[in-house]
Amino acid sequence: MRRLTKKIKLKDIYIGGGSPITVQSMTNTDTRDLEKTVTQIKRLEKIGCEIIRIAVPDEKALENIPEILKNIKIPLIADIHFDYRLALGSIEKGVHCVRINPGNIGGVEKTRVVIQAAKLNGCAIRLGINAGSLEKDILKKMGVTSDALVESTLRNIRIFEDENFENLKVSLKASSVPMTIEAYRKISTLIEYPLHIGVTEAGTRFSGTVRSAVGIGTLLAEGIGDTLRVSLTADPEEEVKVGWEILRSLGLRKRGVEIISCPTCGRTEIDLIGLAEKVETILQTIEHPITVAVMGCPVNGPGEAKEADYGIAGGKNLGIIFKKGEVIKKVREEDLLDEFIKIIKSDLNI
Repeated sequence: MRRLTKKIKLKDIYIGGGSPITVQSMTNTDTRDLEKTVTQIKRLEKIGCEIIRIAVPDEKALENIPEILKNIKIPLIADIHFDYRLALGSIEKGVHCVRINPGNIGGVEKTRVVIQAAKLNGCAIRLGINAGSLEKDILKKMGVTSDALVESTLRNIRIFEDENFENLKVSLKASSVPMTIEAYRKISTLIEYPLHIGVTEAGTRFSGTVRSAVGIGTLLAEGIGDTLRVSLTADPEEEVKVGWEILRSLGLRKRGVEIISCPTCGRTEIDLIGLAEKVETILQTIEHPITVAVMGCPVNGPGEAKEADYGIAGGKNLGIIFKKGEVIKKVREEDLLDEFIKIIKSDLNI
């Protein structure tokens, strides 16, 4: 069962309060380059990114916010470090949320100024606590631990509550997966604010995907988490794809194509790996929630993947196309992919 949290709104998307768990990402373009930033966000929108965050390191990046907002559809978050004035400017320019860490934004009084500006403009705030920027007194007393993350989070939440600000979501992340899991478990019993979950600095496309799937997946399976970002040293598109796959694997969201493919074995007589990758790439922008199977041999294909909406199985010089376990067509190997995609798109009217 999902932990019930308070509900907040970013543009036309709700977070918490039983709302669908949302998938976020962050641009890796220079925000001062308007064209590249907007182009990347539009690409991310197409594959299912529901909320996007941009870095706002200086005034030039700040100036681009209105034009970015004009050209994208999804809620925009400004990521602020070190200079509270950039948070104030981002709020004034119309972002839907700012992400701040009071530990590096200049202290309590400057945090209060940001909170009041957000309140006046209807802007949400993400309180982002990281293991790498804990307060010195907490570090001295507790070290870098899950308890330290929780203590810092509770201390900073009190600042928001003193200002009667409730349009708040919270994250407390570490690069250690066990520490992150433990911190979120603890905080989830102590506060009702929606939680943004993730493993910070998770790693490269391969290692980061594994670490994020373990950390985020564990929390979601326990009912913890209202929105997520998979943090990868990779193209942000990979973050979105992994995020959706984690949600689909737990049955928490349905969007787009879910690929089922068998491991290769000695019976395989086609380039199954290449075929599966091509199917996944071609179908990645489809929003319809369908299951597609790519199997290695025609004998076992329809049987093992009979629940798939669509499937193909390869053989020697030919392959079969099936729906819900029923073979509908035999096709030459060289025509198999094109014919398969044509059938799916025709059925979906796209």
